[in-house]
Amino acid sequence: MSSFTCLNCGVRFATAEMQREHYKTHWHRYNLKRKLAELPPVTIEEFEKRLIQQKTEDAAAQEDQSLYCKACRKVFKSKNAHDNHLDSRKHKDNLQQYLAQSNGTNGDEGPSDSVKQSSMDAEVEVSVKSTRAAARAAAAAEAEVEVDEEMMEDGDSDEWEDVEFENPIERNDCIFCPHHSVDLLENIKHMSVVHSFFIPDAEFCVDVEGLLTYLAEKVCRDYICLWCNERGRTFYSIDAVRNHMAEKSHCKMLHEGGALAEYVDYYDYSSSYPDHEDGMDVDAELGASDALDGDEFQLVLPSGNVIGHRSLLRYYKQRINPNRAVVVKKSTQRLHKVLAQYRSLGWTSTQQEAAARNARDMHVMKRQQAKLMQKVGVKANKLQTHYRPQVNF
Repeated sequence: MSSFTCLNCGVRFATAEMQREHYKTHWHRYNLKRKLAELPPVTIEEFEKRLIQQKTEDAAAQEDQSLYCKACRKVFKSKNAHDNHLDSRKHKDNLQQYLAQSNGTNGDEGPSDSVKQSSMDAEVEVSVKSTRAAARAAAAAEAEVEVDEEMMEDGDSDEWEDVEFENPIERNDCIFCPHHSVDLLENIKHMSVVHSFFIPDAEFCVDVEGLLTYLAEKVCRDYICLWCNERGRTFYSIDAVRNHMAEKSHCKMLHEGGALAEYVDYYDYSSSYPDHEDGMDVDAELGASDALDGDEFQLVLPSGNVIGHRSLLRYYKQRINPNRAVVVKKSTQRLHKVLAQYRSLGWTSTQQEAAARNARDMHVMKRQQAKLMQKVGVKANKLQTHYRPQVNF
């Protein structure tokens, strides 16, 4: 009688190898799950019958007919959803567009037959006998839509780029509210009084109207706060960005740091240059300036400033006090007198070396003693954070 059995499935095996192979089968795993559910095990014949039945049901589910609408390019898994879609208004509109496209592509060749055939195809719809085929049909329809969109973008790209926008400055309207003014000067006055808006460095601004036009486009078209300047939150309407600027008191220009380059076309600071002359071309290239003095490590400019080499940076960073007193070196005359007196008493160089050696030894011993005392103190203290008195009661 064989000793290799499976108590879960109720079978015996001739060898241990067959028993191990049985533990890897789906039948054994199925019986284990039934045991966890407190159900009796099934035989191998019953398991194979159930397995075949499950495969048949899965195949039938996969081969279930799915309906595909050519006009709307949609796939419907059930007949009820498909019937509801046929009664929808959107489907009827798409059906008319589909028939119109079919008539345009066919041209003059048999219009009545083509219309009839197209109406039949679109109205009756197409029955696809598997979900995979339906997915392929839907993917093909989406690819066709993408190709049509690309052709429209390539053929008529200018229409997409042109965006109609009425600049409020051109209509003498305020940037921060719908207020209308008589002229540009009154508009600037309104923005200054009501919204506390001002133009920084106004004396150097050469194109005030152009600057205000650019600011209006930034706020009213791009919905960007003038002070946050693309660093804050994103706005999707002109009312949202205007409310934000009014509540946060951001009705002002960010005119510092990297934002200066944004308004460089509207400002001219050449009149503030020290060597400015009337009629001077500010865009002309400057010639090489003659240095007063210099070498390979530093260069003295005509203004007197010194430009040093980066290798000498550590020395240029030093801040030495020029008023500090000079320390005079101590005189060694007294030391010579003492040594001369020692020599007169019989002090020799050999004794001097021995004294120096003893002094070094004493120094080392003191260091070791201090280190040992520190170690003992740390062990005794045990780094306690709170003092606890040592009492015997």
